[in-house]
Amino acid sequence: MKRIVFPALAIGIFVAGMGIGFASQHVLPSMYHKLSPREAAENLLEVAMEEAEGGSWEMIGIGRVLYLGGQKAKGEAIFSRILNDDPDDSDSYRIAHVYAEAGEWEKAKPMFDRYIERNQKEYRDLVEIGALYMMNGDRETAERLFDTAFRSRWEFWSITYAAGAYLGVKPQG
Repeated sequence: MKRIVFPALAIGIFVAGMGIGFASQHVLPSMYHKLSPREAAENLLEVAMEEAEGGSWEMIGIGRVLYLGGQKAKGEAIFSRILNDDPDDSDSYRIAHVYAEAGEWEKAKPMFDRYIERNQKEYRDLVEIGALYMMNGDRETAERLFDTAFRSRWEFWSITYAAGAYLGVKPQG
């Protein structure tokens, strides 16, 4: 009897736990319908945090929404946590993009410079960063980055990012 009861009980607890976990990950209309934009965003970001499971790119995405959505301190707290934990270059690059998108070039620039130093073979990234340099009035650095990237390799998106920079169009990134 014990051989049947304990495994059945364990399976029942496991299935119940899965159901609770699955239910907690659903996005329900009540989380955003008829709520203020801030309340709706907070509810949805709470679910996003659960889904992110601490992944740095996902957390940067959440930080981006907070930072650009007017909750800079909360976004900055996420970025600081990531940057203080021996981040990958790609994490710093993504955070620098948020600062650039926010119009905070002085914050973004040193992060991009460090990325460029360490990632000379990331041709598309070099073009995107070059486009951002162009958008911020530094054509000389932009063209140097374009030269480096196009010597290595070029492709459709890199070309359009560079062309767009000359016309004041930010890369889609």
